[in-house]
Amino acid sequence: MKWDWRSAAVAWWAVAVALTGAVAGDERIDIAVGMSGSQPIAARVTAADWDHFTKRTRVLLVGDGPRSAKSIEDAWEWFHRDEQAQLRKSFALSAVPNAAPIKKGREAALRGFPPPGPAYKSPWSVENQYLWRWIGMHAPDLVVVVDAGDSEGALVASTGGKALRSIRRPAPVTQTPATQDAKSRRLGAALAKYAACETGVIDAVHLNSGGGAESIQVLLGELQRVGFQGPSAARLELQKRLARAPVEVAQQLSQHYGRDLKQVVYIPALALVARLRLGELTGDDQHALDVKRIVAPYYKGEKPSAPKSGSGLSGHLIFAELAAMTTGEERQRYIELTRAAADLGLDDRGRAADHMPFHSEMSDALFMGGPILTRTARLTGNEQYTVACRNHLRFMRRLVWRDGVYRHSPLDEAAWGRGNGFPALGLAMCLSDLPEADPRRDEFLNYYREHLTALRQLQDPSGCWRQVVDRPGSYRELTSTCMITYAMVRGIRRGWLSEDEFGPAVSRAWKAILTRAPANGRLVDVCTGTGKQQTLRDYYNRTAILGPDARGGAMAMLISVEMAAWRKEQQSR
Repeated sequence: MKWDWRSAAVAWWAVAVALTGAVAGDERIDIAVGMSGSQPIAARVTAADWDHFTKRTRVLLVGDGPRSAKSIEDAWEWFHRDEQAQLRKSFALSAVPNAAPIKKGREAALRGFPPPGPAYKSPWSVENQYLWRWIGMHAPDLVVVVDAGDSEGALVASTGGKALRSIRRPAPVTQTPATQDAKSRRLGAALAKYAACETGVIDAVHLNSGGGAESIQVLLGELQRVGFQGPSAARLELQKRLARAPVEVAQQLSQHYGRDLKQVVYIPALALVARLRLGELTGDDQHALDVKRIVAPYYKGEKPSAPKSGSGLSGHLIFAELAAMTTGEERQRYIELTRAAADLGLDDRGRAADHMPFHSEMSDALFMGGPILTRTARLTGNEQYTVACRNHLRFMRRLVWRDGVYRHSPLDEAAWGRGNGFPALGLAMCLSDLPEADPRRDEFLNYYREHLTALRQLQDPSGCWRQVVDRPGSYRELTSTCMITYAMVRGIRRGWLSEDEFGPAVSRAWKAILTRAPANGRLVDVCTGTGKQQTLRDYYNRTAILGPDARGGAMAMLISVEMAAWRKEQQSR
């Protein structure tokens, strides 16, 4: 059957809506792990798979071809029959029936782990890259690799070895030392030795799919008999991440990000803005002292700050933030610096221009050029900046608005994740500075609500938004998730959005952010810097960073502080 992305997108919307307020259960949810060529790598999960604190042992079945997929699908149906209710009290089952659907035969064998190279763009093992990172974030307690490529399987145990080694192994299962199995870099051996996606090791069992569904049934029975239980090291790590309060996340990230301003551009500037807000929230004056010290060369005129790009325009938000916190001559100096960017939205007579410069025909520009104008209007009382912002938003929407979301540029219709995160964040910031009585407010609100309503329907069941927001096979991307979530939280706090409608989406998104922004600042799946791309495939293939990243750190800090402020408001009611 031909893959129809439109139908798939609608299905994913339905899943996201259906999960609103859902409790952990066994209802089947079809998702995509990633892409194999132009075909999604399908997975079957249940609501229990987003409950990392469940007492049930979470088992993931992974197959490497049509034969193993058939065994897994039959085992899945068997497991969810009424007569297996007792077994389901002990286990939660998920499955990736065929991890490489466009490959056939031996080349599909699950080898080559951990997969090398930048994700997700390997010409020969992109499926392995998708699978490896997804398993790490899925964090099951046991992975059962149903391998069509071997005459016999191997039991590969790490932390849970004692219980696994006491299994009475049926014919399709044999025990092989992990060191020997690792020579082929098979999936099971790699999971037992390396922390997938830097979460933690996971026990694994290899099964020969020649045993069919029966071998999986026998294995689950044996796991129950010997008392094999989770949580895996990977799941324990995610539990630790999920247990943090928003203010704790912001404080942890502030140790890694918001430490310099080598250029006045948006990435370091937003991290500094987040530090200022964190300091206000916690009463810690050290953040403001540090930020003022960092920006001092620009304040004193020792370094130039004049914007030379859209990123430079939005970088001046740090000066606007400082202006709002200070008084007297200090405030006036920060306003002067802020206006160096905002005045580019006015003509020679001081009247609003049609649009801001440096827009590059990209949806990013709704953020790059919008908030600096409304913030300056608020600081100065000059409504021409607000008029300029309205003109700029209208101009950009004519270029890139598309069916409830934004295409990244006129070069292609792709609705890039961060290319939608920028407008969401930008409109939320603009509205934050717009007076209630401003005659342009309704227009801004309509833009904002229409976009976020569409994005809420496109949220992945994991809580993330994807690298291409309406393509379920593209990867789950952190910065777009942070930006969109920030826009929703700000809207709920200010009364622009219904908490009943958007609160569940925020809850799911925040859990996803917690798991992808650990205390060490090594972030999961941040899309690298991206200009205008020619094709949808170009957006799929943009590198997904696993590690430190200033852009991702700034966005994660910003949403963490916003969440912390919201929590504080809720507690004071």
